[in-house]
Amino acid sequence: MPPNIWVPGAKQAGKHFTKSSTRREALSLYREILRTAKAFHWCDDSGEAWSHRLKKEARKEFDASREEPDPLIIARMLVTGRDCVQQIQNKFNEADRAAWARIERERER
Repeated sequence: MPPNIWVPGAKQAGKHFTKSSTRREALSLYREILRTAKAFHWCDDSGEAWSHRLKKEARKEFDASREEPDPLIIARMLVTGRDCVQQIQNKFNEADRAAWARIERERER
């Protein structure tokens, strides 16, 4: 269990996150995850496409977090989720650029 961190004014900070804004942000993050998952078209060891597996896992995570009442925890989950999606997108783009560079080098031979 992580340690409790006391933040002065944390109760007041939670008031800035309205239910509609966090819902909108969560929906935006979920859609971004689904768009990112489309890029994973290969299959895992069991033969299931990674895109389907990632979509199922994302749905499971969002359903598990649906009833979270604390706005600060919700904000933390949204920030963490957005950061993870961006890291995956960056790594995927780097790998894609490296593959294209390798193809160009092979073509020039």
